[in-house]
Amino acid sequence: MAKVSFTVCPFMCVLMLLCWSAVVRVHVSGQVDIGDVVASPDAGGRRELVPALFIFGDSLIDNGNNNDLPSFAKANYYPYGIDFNGGRPTGRFSNGLTMVDGIAQLLGLPLIPAHSQASGEQVLHGLNYASAAAGILDITGRNFVGRIPFNQQIKNFENTLDQITDNLGANDVAKSIARCLFFIGMGSNDYLNNYLLPNYNTRNQYNGQQYANLLIQEYTRQVTSLYNLGARKFILSGVGLMGCIPSILAQSPDGKCSEEVNRLVIPFNANIRAMVNDLSTNLPGSKFIFVDIYRMFQQDILGNPRAYGINVIDRGCCGIGRNSGQITCLPFQTPCANRNEYMFWDAFHPTEVVNLILARKAFDGNTDFVYPMNIQQLAAL
Repeated sequence: MAKVSFTVCPFMCVLMLLCWSAVVRVHVSGQVDIGDVVASPDAGGRRELVPALFIFGDSLIDNGNNNDLPSFAKANYYPYGIDFNGGRPTGRFSNGLTMVDGIAQLLGLPLIPAHSQASGEQVLHGLNYASAAAGILDITGRNFVGRIPFNQQIKNFENTLDQITDNLGANDVAKSIARCLFFIGMGSNDYLNNYLLPNYNTRNQYNGQQYANLLIQEYTRQVTSLYNLGARKFILSGVGLMGCIPSILAQSPDGKCSEEVNRLVIPFNANIRAMVNDLSTNLPGSKFIFVDIYRMFQQDILGNPRAYGINVIDRGCCGIGRNSGQITCLPFQTPCANRNEYMFWDAFHPTEVVNLILARKAFDGNTDFVYPMNIQQLAAL
């Protein structure tokens, strides 16, 4: 199907966004009953648990929004995507699926398309606005030149809403958006590609707690902006065990995890958890959950990797230098053959097998990993 922009696409035919033509039934009366969900043909006949999923974040969940940007943060080349749909690079920073791809499948939805590449009926179940190198702070990731910071991702979503509302009416859109899920995974680059870089002055201005507080102040404002645009069901993903990624391991003389870096992100994750409580209380009708990626790695995946068939936890499957983490995966580089046995795909990102483990834990895990409820429970509300 040819690519079409939102300004060209006939909304009434294609974009019943909202609990959308693909997931609602129109009764004889002509009214749309948003409570009736049906199976998506692209989701293997699974029952769709929500109408749509909107995604905001960075390279961990970007699926192609950076492809056409003047940016050094791109993954639209082989061997990225070597295990995705016959070996097709899409812009995902993985050998295959990302965490949000796994979540979409568990929700019974098809894979959510990138905002920059959405076409035709692909947009019926949501959009992915995530961008590699993006941060909560606009200045984050400037070393990579082109990227779409979280503030701009929100503006892109607002533009989408404006175009839909012009055709469908504010009340219908508001009711429909309120039933959709909003996944946000931000913060990693605000550390890796801001605070920890020598060409930023951030570390001289703030200690770890002060920086975490600065980030959460801005993050709270941004998430509240999405609430004011109609979002009600939020999934906030924390920063992972950053001191154990190959890029950081490569900087260690003994190749061990950096406890300094791991400790650095603890206050930020604690702030997100507190924000979940505060916003759930202060924003009427809202529901927030916190996905504790840090704890998933620390207590489960890294704690017992062989339970998942993972044997290599200290280097990337595709990369150059110490721990295959000094230079990330280059075009047409030959990756490891046993990718399902690796924790990390490249210097920064997990393999598909780990992404799907994270997705499953976020979807139906217990409160040790997802607080105060999991995604499956949130979807049912």
